[in-house]
Parts: sequence; structure tokens; C-alpha cells
Amino acid sequence: MTGSTAPDFRTTLRTVFLDRDGVINRKMPEGKYVTRWEEFALLPGVPEAMARLNHAGLRVLVLSNQRGVSLGLYTTADVDAIHTQLNRVLATYGAKIDGFYFCPHDKQSCDCRKPLPGLFEQAKAQFAEISVNTSVMIGDSASDIEFARNLSMPAIFLEGDAEAQAHRKPGSEKGATLANLALATLPDAVDYLLAR
Repeated sequence: MTGSTAPDFRTTLRTVFLDRDGVINRKMPEGKYVTRWEEFALLPGVPEAMARLNHAGLRVLVLSNQRGVSLGLYTTADVDAIHTQLNRVLATYGAKIDGFYFCPHDKQSCDCRKPLPGLFEQAKAQFAEISVNTSVMIGDSASDIEFARNLSMPAIFLEGDAEAQAHRKPGSEKGATLANLALATLPDAVDYLLAR
């Protein structure tokens, strides 16, 4: 946890990095993947939370491991189509995601699978002003939080509801102990971030 003498990272916040599955949409049971839009179930309050981040002038970027591509279960075009449709839906709430970055590779075959830093570097290549000092990572797995810690970026772990906890990867609870803060849902995290 952040010590009481540490500066509050919310005062300089400019970029919010989000994991996708389990943060924005309902995570599938372990070993299953969201392969098309029809399987993509937005979590309650997420569109409104995104709109609040946008209206606060914060950049919102999604960083997601999509190993199902390497397993042949869906294609990068399928992932792009899901993200395009997600932004269409968010637009009806006055919200948007500014960029999507995902790793399509299998384990230990790249530098972009979280917790490695490649997705952050891809985002920084598009938005040069991004800095770990003005960013936060919000995720629901240990790899999300380890990704942030490897970059010395603050992190918020989302515990989710009972269903989310049942679908979590083994060892994910480690993320709660590594994060600066553990909260239940993305709307709760947004409440915290905007109470600055």
C-alpha cells in the first residue's frame, strides 16, 4: 500500500491504463476466451465510468493479453472488431477509449505479454507524452499489477463480484497485495481517481 508520506499519484494523473477482460467486460471462465462481440458482456457501470474519465480530461487506454489469437481461437481482426464495436457502444454514453493495445502471442514468446512492458512502449510510441509518473494501471490479475510495478507505475487491483472471483486465474489474489489499492469495480476505481 502507498505510505502516508508518499505523494498522491492522483494529483498528476493524465493516463489511465485498463486491462480488458474482468475490468471492462465479464471475464470468461479460465481457459475460455471472448472470441466475438456477442460474447462480450460489459460490466455494470463501466460506460458511465469511462465517460467520467473522459470528461475529466484523462486519456483512457486498454492493454490486454489476447493469447487466444496464438491458440487459433480468433484473429487479430476479430479483436479489432470487438474494440470497434465497444467504442460504438461507449459513444452512446458520451465515452470512448483512446487506444487499444493487445498482445496476440503465446506465453514467453514476446516482450508485449503483460507483465512485460511492450504494450506500454506501443502506447508511448503513439502518445509520446505518456509517462509512468502520470499514469495508473487498473487490472484484475497479478500480471496487470506486476506490469505496473515493473514500470514503477501506481496500480489498482479490482476484486470484482463473486462471479468474477470464480473466473479469476489461479494466483490472481497476489495482485491485491502488490497494488497500491484494491477496490471492487471499475466505477469504484473511477470514484477514487476523481476524488482528487
